[in-house]
Amino acid sequence: MTIARGYFGVGVEAISKPMNAGNLFRTAHAFGASFLFTINAEPAVRRVRSDTSAAYKNIPWYEFESVGGMLLPKDCRIVGVELLDEATDLPSFYHPLNAAYVLGRERGSLSPEMQERCDYFIKIPTKFCLNVATAGAIVMYDRIISHGRFARRPTSELGEPIPLKRHVQGAPKKRRAEREMEG
Repeated sequence: MTIARGYFGVGVEAISKPMNAGNLFRTAHAFGASFLFTINAEPAVRRVRSDTSAAYKNIPWYEFESVGGMLLPKDCRIVGVELLDEATDLPSFYHPLNAAYVLGRERGSLSPEMQERCDYFIKIPTKFCLNVATAGAIVMYDRIISHGRFARRPTSELGEPIPLKRHVQGAPKKRRAEREMEG
């Protein structure tokens, strides 16, 4: 996997279906999420049998009772995934280096309190709502291709990916005082 800088977490507010939560968390684990969280989730979500990777055992998982009790790392931007007119279309969004993506309940939107906490809103340009796990997977994929280091796409279907030049770490730079003492 191509390593990208920064970190991201994935969370859901008021989710009620364990299968959806499990699928989302398994996918977040596969994409390298740094943490998972739920806000005001149904207790049944704790039984995430569809998470066959056991993400909750491998990366930090936080359960918040309310939006007001939600604590995230300093400088972590909250990105709401929501079908709002003012939301940025996902293909046009620049993902913050450090972000927590929050998705809403299966039949409804992010609460007004959660929307108030969000720094950004993004929407997937579709005709109608997607399953929460599917929407989360699309957002994480977009983040990975935006922040990762991958070969450039060809300009036509007959082309080949354009490989990136190998990154070379430069030699350490000496401070002026050290150079003067040597010289």
